[in-house]
Amino acid sequence: MAVEAELRGTGPVRLRLGDDTLSVSAVHAEGACLLEVTTTVGTPASPAPRTSRHRSRRSARAEGLRRMALTLTGTEAVVLGDDGSGWRAHGRIDLREVGDRGRAAGLCRDETWLAGLEVEHTGDVARLRAGGYGQLGLRDLRLLTHADGTAYADGPGEEGRVLWLSATSAGPGFFGTAHTSVWRLELDGYRLEHRADLFFRRPGRPGVFGDHATHVVRDGGSWLVATSTWGDFDHRRDDAGVEVTLARTDADLLHGRHVLDTEPLPLPVDPLASVGVWDPHLVRTDLGQGPVWLVGYVSAREFFDFHPVLAEGPALDRLSLRAALTSRRATEGTTLVRWDGRWRVLASDGRDNPRRHRAQYPVLDLDLRPDGAPLDAAYPTNIPWPTLAPLPDGGWLLLTFNGRGVGGRVVGYGSHGDVVVLRAPAAAPGAGAEDTAADPAS
Repeated sequence: MAVEAELRGTGPVRLRLGDDTLSVSAVHAEGACLLEVTTTVGTPASPAPRTSRHRSRRSARAEGLRRMALTLTGTEAVVLGDDGSGWRAHGRIDLREVGDRGRAAGLCRDETWLAGLEVEHTGDVARLRAGGYGQLGLRDLRLLTHADGTAYADGPGEEGRVLWLSATSAGPGFFGTAHTSVWRLELDGYRLEHRADLFFRRPGRPGVFGDHATHVVRDGGSWLVATSTWGDFDHRRDDAGVEVTLARTDADLLHGRHVLDTEPLPLPVDPLASVGVWDPHLVRTDLGQGPVWLVGYVSAREFFDFHPVLAEGPALDRLSLRAALTSRRATEGTTLVRWDGRWRVLASDGRDNPRRHRAQYPVLDLDLRPDGAPLDAAYPTNIPWPTLAPLPDGGWLLLTFNGRGVGGRVVGYGSHGDVVVLRAPAAAPGAGAEDTAADPAS
């Protein structure tokens, strides 16, 4: 959720999201921004509001603002300002650290509470907007595909000229402030248009989560949505972990905002001593003995020491481990792609790998052995995903992201900037590439 105001004067302005149980306010006054959190304790007959103030020692100063905003993403509230040079965060608070032992944080995942959020403001404001939060950048791009791995097209007129993508819409903070979004990319000019947002319920857990690192698959007349449970990840917890869930729905995921019911997607990790799995990619194909599902993903030995894995099976609830590339320690974005009539597995070797496996996109066979040279393509950030899309002329696009930081030091790691489009000629995916940037519009 977010509320944004255009400022007309220099006097104090307050933006508020919440209700009588919990409210968060962003305050701009005397050239600085801060946050206030008000929680109500006691009984309904005798409520006792308590307010805490949170001001950043290094980033609160905010002079000459033209706009200010208050965001509530996951369990974190952030105040941002724009002096004409772009949005910059001036304060941030995790609501798990305030209130009655996390009661405030629990409300932030409560669908009823979120649906009833009140928006208020005081001060000299020219224009006020409120609604769902967008993004400070995109990462983890995947093609929307049919179950056979071919790119999804929403009607015959789109084939060869439009690609549909899922992405992680980065929030003003780490993993817990992001969510999954759906985008339409016109290949003529690489125009990128936001179309939908996806949120998730988990079995056995109350609330709604902004999980991400997602693959959206069209299977007949329904959608399968496999996603990674990053929405409440906290590496500081002793029981920190990430899993993959699966949603099945007939809803129109190309438009609007959706909350999807999920079930666990059991990805095999024996004997990998895994503490978490993420980045699912699903394909159903025939390897010569009837249809099977292939699922690429990542397994972590610890946070953050992770490598690609491939599983296969006759059904998504009957998968077995096929291969694991345990020589890597910072490789993710496992992606299945078919060219020259053969399935290959792509991944992204981050810069924390051993020297010979750094900053490249390895090309692997279905047993995760090298299958030719890595892709000859730019590597614009720490671990950009290798999403390949074939073009009608026989060429290829590689769709990834550049990791450009947005929002200043308060936001920190996770904003991830722009989409990057690389185009290869018709020879082969590894034959060279030309860079083109497409701004996802924050």
